[in-house]
Amino acid sequence: MKVVRLKQPGEWETLEIAQPTTNLASGQALLKVKKIGVCGTDLHAFKGQQPFFSYPKILGHELAVEVVAIAKDVTNVKVGDKCSVEPYYNNVVGQAVKRGKTNCGEHLQVLGVHVDGGMQEYFVYPAEFLHATNSLTDDQLAMIEPLAIGCHAVDRAAIQEDDIVLVIGAGPIGLGTIQFAQLKGARVIAMDIDDAKLEQCKKITKVKDTINVLGNVEEELQTLLNGDLPTVILDATGNSTSMMNTFKYAAAGGTIVFIGLFMGDVVFHDPSFHKKELTLKASRAAMGSDFGRIIRLIEAGKIDAHSFITHRISFDAVPTEFEKLYKEKNLIKAIIEL
Repeated sequence: MKVVRLKQPGEWETLEIAQPTTNLASGQALLKVKKIGVCGTDLHAFKGQQPFFSYPKILGHELAVEVVAIAKDVTNVKVGDKCSVEPYYNNVVGQAVKRGKTNCGEHLQVLGVHVDGGMQEYFVYPAEFLHATNSLTDDQLAMIEPLAIGCHAVDRAAIQEDDIVLVIGAGPIGLGTIQFAQLKGARVIAMDIDDAKLEQCKKITKVKDTINVLGNVEEELQTLLNGDLPTVILDATGNSTSMMNTFKYAAAGGTIVFIGLFMGDVVFHDPSFHKKELTLKASRAAMGSDFGRIIRLIEAGKIDAHSFITHRISFDAVPTEFEKLYKEKNLIKAIIEL
């Protein structure tokens, strides 16, 4: 079978290796990869800018797969099922996992980051992390994992109907975050540095209020909100300046959630932080329950996963076409098709 692997930053290699057999260990499933979403993690890894990463590595964790074979003791999926893959698992049950925080276990493994991912025709994976539905398309299934990131972040923020929510970053994670915040009934404002992205954001999410970060953000927010400020801020940029500016934008008693991350220190003025009695949270990955919830929301027509997809490349063309994605001005989500 064919495997596309990132040999080192900026260099792909295509390999032919033996296809996994159907002689599966307890709890395992053999999967055929159908679609792969390209994540910011993949783009950063290609440029050598992804933390907690080593080379060579098979990328790919936003996956739509078909079950080819299952171990005798697997009951949650059957052969022929189409599934979204929950790409995080814990080999060791540490303190966080014991407390139900499976998304941030001390020994968490992520497909395509810590271990080889889905840029291969077939692979074996624990069946308990498969979420089956035969009512969604492969495109929709590949979008569930990135949507889950925003879903979990909104849960971390504990948004209420009377909140004013500012989502910073109008990329795919930010767009998903906006949609889940809207489902909470809150007023949502989108902010980005790119006017074209903000226009895309309006079309996809139907958000009414947008702000360009290059303006006077605090003044524009207070004008828009009649002197008030956002009570919840979710930053999906992974940009240090953007993340540290959130402390200025937040209303007293507000909550800040960092979805993205950067390699460095977060610095803020402690007296101002204390005076406002702000709550600062990180949001990492997603929970297994988020996947099933998102499947049901897509099935019900409350989340439109198709609208995120703007570009497609074939699996065979990854080594030659992948780098071109950096130059695509209107890129939201690219799908690799097998």
